[in-house]
Amino acid sequence: MKRAILTAGLAMLLMTVSAQENSYIVKTRNATKKVAVENLLTEEVEVEEEETATDFVGQHFKYYSLCDWKEGMKFMVMPEKYDLVVRTFCDAGTGKEVSSMSLRHKIMVYKGKSESSDGHWRMNFLCQDNGKLYYYEIPSGSFDDYCYGKLGVPTLAYLGDVDIAREQLLGKKLFTKTRVYRVDTEADGDGYRETLQPMNKEVTVTAVGVGTRHFPVKIIVEDELGNEYYQVVAMSKTNSGMRDDEFIMDSLKHTFYGAFELQDAVMKVNKDYKTYIGQIIHNKYKTEMITKGDGKERHVTIPKMMSFKVDNTLAMPNSPYVTLTLTEVESRRVFYKDVTFTNPVGNPNARTKEDEFFGYLFALGEGLDRETTQAARAAIQQGRVIVGMSEDEVILAMGEEPTSKENTSDGKYKWLYQRSSGILTINFGRNGRVESYVTPAENKKVSKKKQTRSKSASK
Repeated sequence: MKRAILTAGLAMLLMTVSAQENSYIVKTRNATKKVAVENLLTEEVEVEEEETATDFVGQHFKYYSLCDWKEGMKFMVMPEKYDLVVRTFCDAGTGKEVSSMSLRHKIMVYKGKSESSDGHWRMNFLCQDNGKLYYYEIPSGSFDDYCYGKLGVPTLAYLGDVDIAREQLLGKKLFTKTRVYRVDTEADGDGYRETLQPMNKEVTVTAVGVGTRHFPVKIIVEDELGNEYYQVVAMSKTNSGMRDDEFIMDSLKHTFYGAFELQDAVMKVNKDYKTYIGQIIHNKYKTEMITKGDGKERHVTIPKMMSFKVDNTLAMPNSPYVTLTLTEVESRRVFYKDVTFTNPVGNPNARTKEDEFFGYLFALGEGLDRETTQAARAAIQQGRVIVGMSEDEVILAMGEEPTSKENTSDGKYKWLYQRSSGILTINFGRNGRVESYVTPAENKKVSKKKQTRSKSASK
């Protein structure tokens, strides 16, 4: 048993070396090269979902049931941990089972079906890499019974979808449709980590390769910041081993239209909203928006009656939401807000809330007339408070209402913000402007001094 495991590990090590010359194996940047055999046995985490038929997928990616496979169709062996125990192929010359790991990343060309002398049906393959013949023996029953069950041949990822996806998508602009993508962690293994990305972000396809048996097409994209990440998707679902009704919920991101949207489709939908670009609007109610800085997203609370210029609108097909890119008129800070233009009031089937309806939340024209200094605008963009700010400017800078408010003497008052490093105290004068503030670090020093004095007094 130990010898078998060692053999599988050594075979896998050899396969990963040869995989570097395989054009179907693509990686995101910064994947690290590892040589330890145990690091090459990373388990593939699989998630699945349902896809709505679209023109792009329907026109280019034909589903082939096992019954319809034609000689010459190409597949790649993509074994998982389970395949270390249950072997898929037999050597046609010897009739002996072959380790799936020894065939890892090898291309298998379908050579038709045949019936053995003992009445078992076989799927025959020629290995393009070593020129040897192999077969997969159907466990039981006739070939027709097996192929109509949509079970397929284990370990095999259909390369026809990969080739078409390369031709159709390489270099194309797409938009992200889910938040969860992957980044390779191993240059010569299957390791990856998940990364959260904003939805509706424009990205460019930089590489297309083979993914897994269930999700054969690996699409690597790059965003405007130069970050690369990928998703593995099922296109035609040929030999995926999954039914259509299994592509639901979290698995939806493993279908093309669950993970990406074509630029042309997005542009077509967005024609209806182009008239809003360049308009000045204001929010009638306090609301939450997203702003970006240092490569991160922040959710901030915006006080009512703030004025914005609409820089862009981005709508996604089959989604009720439109993402507005808004520049605040005074501070010039950029915000993002998802809204719907369909009023949910009175519609029991509405998927959106009233405060997400554009007509409820926004109105055309300027909001309150605010005089904001250049220094205050710069501080708001950096998320910090300075002396002289108004209450609204403090809320914009901090991104939220204070944790608590306290009145002091002579009509003055202070706001307290609870932060991970301590409490930030902002002191306002009678004119409603910031007179001073005490940072969390300074508050801690004051607290320590009080504790020292208290101990001394008790002695």
